[in-house]
Amino acid sequence: MRRSTGWLGALPLLAFYAFVFGVPAVALVAGAFTSQGRPTLENFRLSLQGGNLTSIAGSIQVSAVVAVLGAVLGTFLAYAVVTSRSAGLRSAVLTASGVLANFGGVPLAFFWVATLGNSGVVTGLFGLPPGVLFTFWGLVIVYLYFSVPLMVLVMAPALDGLKPQWREAAANNGATTWHYWRYVALPVLTPALLGGVVLLFGAAFAAYATAAAMGAGTVVPLVTLKIANALTSDVLIGQENVALALSLDMIVVAGLVMAVYLPLQRRSTRWLQ
Repeated sequence: MRRSTGWLGALPLLAFYAFVFGVPAVALVAGAFTSQGRPTLENFRLSLQGGNLTSIAGSIQVSAVVAVLGAVLGTFLAYAVVTSRSAGLRSAVLTASGVLANFGGVPLAFFWVATLGNSGVVTGLFGLPPGVLFTFWGLVIVYLYFSVPLMVLVMAPALDGLKPQWREAAANNGATTWHYWRYVALPVLTPALLGGVVLLFGAAFAAYATAAAMGAGTVVPLVTLKIANALTSDVLIGQENVALALSLDMIVVAGLVMAVYLPLQRRSTRWLQ
């Protein structure tokens, strides 16, 4: 029996990924476990104390709120789009969601500063007090701008997978609309819902450029900003290895997120095939 050699065509791509991701990963792990050239666990001890621990907790808090709110709003929007009879509306919303889900960084920060900043258009129009945007909930609103569209992209295929025959069978057996959603639709959609929540949490947890451009670190402690300050600041000197340990802490959190998300995604796909 001849072995397939098709995988050889992927070697250049694998080599590229190994270089781009492997080299930084090795450097990160090596730096996180060393201090002044000697092996140590001190960096991890420091990464889980004081302001570092506060920044991790702040990122988790923001990400959790964004994930829950984004999941609720995105699911309702996806349901409205899927059940709409307008093909144009569906196409427009899904296309916009694909764009907005990847819209972040400095442009997103500028958009919201120009809208709800101290001299923003909406702030001046409605006479809002200054500093509304630069709060915990202001940062949540900004993150929802890309989280809700991302949830729409996750839930639209799942909602499309609900077969009309299931509703008809439930109605023929005397089930009300509430019974259908409680005992049929929601159990089927639960893996996709939970997977979407986990995905939104990971996206918000790893976000950096938007919060940095807004100067959110002065209001909400975020681990991504803490790492950047430790690596680039002229004030925090000698904290580079601690920053690498914080980065490894983030990788652990991201790994846990993916460990939860992938099985849920596979289960959702199996149910809706």
